[in-house]
Amino acid sequence: MSLKIGIAGAGIGGLAAGALLAGQGHEVTDYDQFDAPRPVGSGLVIQPVGLEVLDAIGAGDMARSKGNRITRMLGHESETKRRVLDVWYDRAGDGVTYGLGIHRAALFDAVLNAALEAGVTLTSSHEATVFEHGHIHFKSHPTSPKFDLIIDASGASSDLSAIKATPLPYGAIWGTVPWPETDLPLDHLSQSYRRADRMMGVLPCGTLPGSDIQQAAIFWSMPRDAHPNWLVTPLDDWKREATTLWPAFAPFLETIKTHDQMTMARYSHGTLRKPYGDRLAIIGDSAHKASPQLGQGANMALLDAMALAQALKYEDNINVALHHYASARRWHVRIYQAMSWAFTPQYQSDSTWLPKLRDHALFPLSQIAPTPRILTRLVCGNLIPPLGSLTPR
Repeated sequence: MSLKIGIAGAGIGGLAAGALLAGQGHEVTDYDQFDAPRPVGSGLVIQPVGLEVLDAIGAGDMARSKGNRITRMLGHESETKRRVLDVWYDRAGDGVTYGLGIHRAALFDAVLNAALEAGVTLTSSHEATVFEHGHIHFKSHPTSPKFDLIIDASGASSDLSAIKATPLPYGAIWGTVPWPETDLPLDHLSQSYRRADRMMGVLPCGTLPGSDIQQAAIFWSMPRDAHPNWLVTPLDDWKREATTLWPAFAPFLETIKTHDQMTMARYSHGTLRKPYGDRLAIIGDSAHKASPQLGQGANMALLDAMALAQALKYEDNINVALHHYASARRWHVRIYQAMSWAFTPQYQSDSTWLPKLRDHALFPLSQIAPTPRILTRLVCGNLIPPLGSLTPR
């Protein structure tokens, strides 16, 4: 059965859902609010479960050609110099299991190309405001034709989703810089912390579209309301503080000349209890929001897209398929949301006792078998089956 499907949002999740569903023979139109679909943000890590979805839509090879393999997440406390985070993707070093550090622009190009090749129709400059009886209404355009199914993939600022989220007290400024001369390994996500009120990191994120220059995504955490004060603080003061805490950070700051090269990201936490309605599916950040601490945001959107496509593949009744989609994703989303809620304050908060617990109890325990293997599966995204009974067969 071929369906007429409308998607609100041409981000990673929306485009992946479009590619998968168009590939199944459905007629898919994807509406985006921008003049032309484009990515928002800096670098991120696509975990092994996300790479499987990229491979399924034919975007995996292109993503790998622009991204950078990450084999280890390593963090230390800036004052004591002690390791407080150490997670390997594959301790055997056989290169089979890894995260892919990639710039959002490169990832977006790969997924956009896959969606277009699958036959998705993209319509720009359409900001969705409400859905009603199979139609999508837009801020400044006529109402859409009637669809058999609408997918809300419009992200954290969705006007279609009823999600209620709690703002997290800490966010971060992000920027993209050329990879400099440095002793930091090109296959590590490297981080440094001062207690929990300072966190900085370097993610090797491959190359930008049209370029072969290796890039790094850099980040510096701060309270969510501290950005205005940072903007009026001389850059040299910030650089001096950062490099005093972590001298290895200094080469990555050399090309930062203005405040606007770093973009503030604020986070919130919340999950829709029911990520679907009558002929409506809600995926990605429209359905669940969390800190990026576990690096699962884009992966969750990709997994939602795959679960939805699998549910529609095996069930003709749309609303029954939507129930199967939600059931398949429920426990994976809940567990990762809970883990994110538990881990984030240990690295981004004003707490004085949580960093001590992290450094002197939790980290030592994390290095005792079988915990390292559990942490690897947690980061890889397959601590439990991410698609439940809808795992492709």
